[in-house]
Amino acid sequence: MTTEEPIESIPNTEASLDSQAESAETPVLPRESAITQEEFDRLKAERDSLIDRLARTQAEFDNVRKREARERAEFRDYAVANAVEQFLPVLDNFQLALKSNGTVEQLRTGVELIVKQMEEALRSLNVQPVEAVGAEFNPRVHEALEMVEKSDVPDHQVFEEVRPGYRIKERLIRPALVRVASNPQQKEA
Repeated sequence: MTTEEPIESIPNTEASLDSQAESAETPVLPRESAITQEEFDRLKAERDSLIDRLARTQAEFDNVRKREARERAEFRDYAVANAVEQFLPVLDNFQLALKSNGTVEQLRTGVELIVKQMEEALRSLNVQPVEAVGAEFNPRVHEALEMVEKSDVPDHQVFEEVRPGYRIKERLIRPALVRVASNPQQKEA
C-alpha cells in the first residue's frame, strides 16, 4: 500500500518577490537603535565641524612646513654670504698680485701674505687643518698617496703632506693627501 503525502501549495511567486523587495527597501530597526532627527542633525554637525578642523589643521601644517623650508633656505644663504665675505679680501689681494709688476721675490712674498690671510679666514670660520706630517697614518683623516720605504721614520708615520686636509670641529671636510713611511726594520721586530 502506498501512502500519498499531501501536496503543499506553492505560493504565488510574484507576490512573494514583491514582499521581499519591500522588506529589503525598508529595513526594520529595533527600537533601541533608532535615532531621532535631532540626534542625526547633531551628529552631522559634529562631523562637519571635525572635517573643518581637520582641513584647517592640514592647511596650518602645510604653512608651517613651507615657512620652515623658507627659513632654512634663508639661513643657508646667510651662512654662505658670511663665508664669502671672509674670502673677498683674499680675492682682492690675488687680483692685485696679478696686476703687479714686481720681481719674482716680491710676488712670492705677496702670495705668502695672501695664503696667511686665507688661513686666517678659514680659522675665523672654525676650519682647522688636519694634523699630518709626523702623525701616525689614520685612514679616517688621511688619504695615502703612496707608501715609501724609509728606515729613518717610524712605520705608518706620515712624512709628507701633498695636499692639506681640513675639518670643522669633528667633521672632516677633506682628508689630507699624504705619503706614508714603511719601515722594514720595525716590521721585523
